[in-house]
Parts: sequence; structure tokens; C-alpha cells
Amino acid sequence: MTILLFVMLGLFIFMMFRRNKKAKSQQATLQSQFAPGVEVMTSFGLFGRIISMNDEENKVELELSPGNIATVHRQAVTKIVEPVAVETAQVPDDASSITSADTSAGRPETADETLRRLEGEGKKDNQ
Repeated sequence: MTILLFVMLGLFIFMMFRRNKKAKSQQATLQSQFAPGVEVMTSFGLFGRIISMNDEENKVELELSPGNIATVHRQAVTKIVEPVAVETAQVPDDASSITSADTSAGRPETADETLRRLEGEGKKDNQ
């Protein structure tokens, strides 16, 4: 029983060191990709573009928006932000696909019909 306890303790310590080594290697890989012009995110949620890096003092200058520069510690930069592809919306050729299907027989709703419909919706919400 004691041997099993020591084996489990040894396995736990081994896994802990292995995880720390893996995290350090991922951090080193990430920091090797840092270069001016790269979009990044800090550990506290600031997004910006790297302007310059000072390896001696471990500082990175980020441009948060045009003209706004922040200096952060190099280890605070935790993620490289990949640009997101923007999809364009499909615009229909005619307005038939964006009109309401509730109109009866294709005629527009009168003012009285609109009032009755809106009053009926209010009653549904209150019940």
C-alpha cells in the first residue's frame, strides 16, 4: 500500500513538471513570433498592434488605436490575434424578400388594422 502511494506521488510530480515545461515552450514559441506590426492581446484584455520591443527591459509598446500607445511587460502579451475574414451580406435584387409576409393579399396594412394588431400583442404580453 505504501509503495502504491509513493508511485502515485511520483506520477503526480512528473505530470506537474511536464505540464510546466510544456507551458514554457508554448510561451517561448509565442514570444518568438512577436514582431512589429503583429496584432496581439494582453493578459488583461487590451488589444493592440506591436510598435516596438525592448528585449533588455522586457517592454513592448502597443498601439491601441491611432495615436494611443501603451507600454506593457513582454509577458503580459499572451495571444496573437488572427484577422477575422469579414463576409459580405447578400443584398436581394428586389424588395420582395424583405417585406413582411403578414400582409393579406399583398395590400398594405391600414392604420386601424395596425392599431388592432399592436393592441392584441400587448394583451398577449400581459397574460
